[in-house]
Amino acid sequence: MRGQAQPPLTLFSLTAHPLQPSLCKALQATPGSYDSRQFPDGESYLRITTRVAGRHCLVLADLSHPNDKYLPLLFLLETLKEQGAASVGLVAPYLCYMRQDRSFIEGEAVTSRLFARALSNHCDWLVTVDPHLHRYHSLDEIYRIPSKVVQGAPALASWLKGRPDLLLVGPDAESRQWVSSIAEASGHPFVIGQKQRLGDRHVEVSLPDISGHGNKSAVIIDDVISSGQTLLQCILALKRQGMARIQCAAVHGIFADDVYAELMAAGLECLATSNTLPHPSNAIDVTPLLLKPIRQCIALLGK
Repeated sequence: MRGQAQPPLTLFSLTAHPLQPSLCKALQATPGSYDSRQFPDGESYLRITTRVAGRHCLVLADLSHPNDKYLPLLFLLETLKEQGAASVGLVAPYLCYMRQDRSFIEGEAVTSRLFARALSNHCDWLVTVDPHLHRYHSLDEIYRIPSKVVQGAPALASWLKGRPDLLLVGPDAESRQWVSSIAEASGHPFVIGQKQRLGDRHVEVSLPDISGHGNKSAVIIDDVISSGQTLLQCILALKRQGMARIQCAAVHGIFADDVYAELMAAGLECLATSNTLPHPSNAIDVTPLLLKPIRQCIALLGK
């Protein structure tokens, strides 16, 4: 398609999402619309009300709490194809079902692989932000469509840069590479703790001596806040060393069981998350990081 005009873009959002207006503006995309409701028996009704024939369609969907979203997402993706969309791509700022990447006990479902295999049947490409790539080296190991992974670290570094007297804190060894890159980009010192996981909601965090940073504000850096237990234990570890001012910056804020209120009550001065997941704590915009990967995925379709 070199030398030819690319089909126009239409961006649909599975649910209301703060990224839709900014992505539409930056990508010069038309907002897509559809009608949906549930029948009395719980089945879904869907009707696309925007003309999509010949257009590249993007579906924006944060996939937290995915069990309620999966069928509506599948119906939307497949209906766009049936209506003649030139392509249908998925922008999932938060990608679910990445936790279970192996069978730890005989008979366990490896849900990350199963979900990826199923979702790959319904869209042409995928862009996501900081998926939980623990034992996988890339999404290509489980997804059968082109995919782009956006790193949220530059957005956090930009938010932190220029703010004086901060000590960045990584809660565990897994966070070292990530936190160190943010610290280098934002110009702040950092320390890394040690975490021992004793259960889904039971962890212990210990920190190195930080007595030389008593005049600073500690900023705990994390990729995702789910149960919040690691963050709570990190707050306690900082307080045990006399740190009075504690903040947190994270990419994904899931906040299971309304742990946000518990975290603020534990003594956080500030808790900032990116707008990958809608939440009142959203203070960090990842829109600029998504544009190039989205355009690259669309361009792949023309080769």
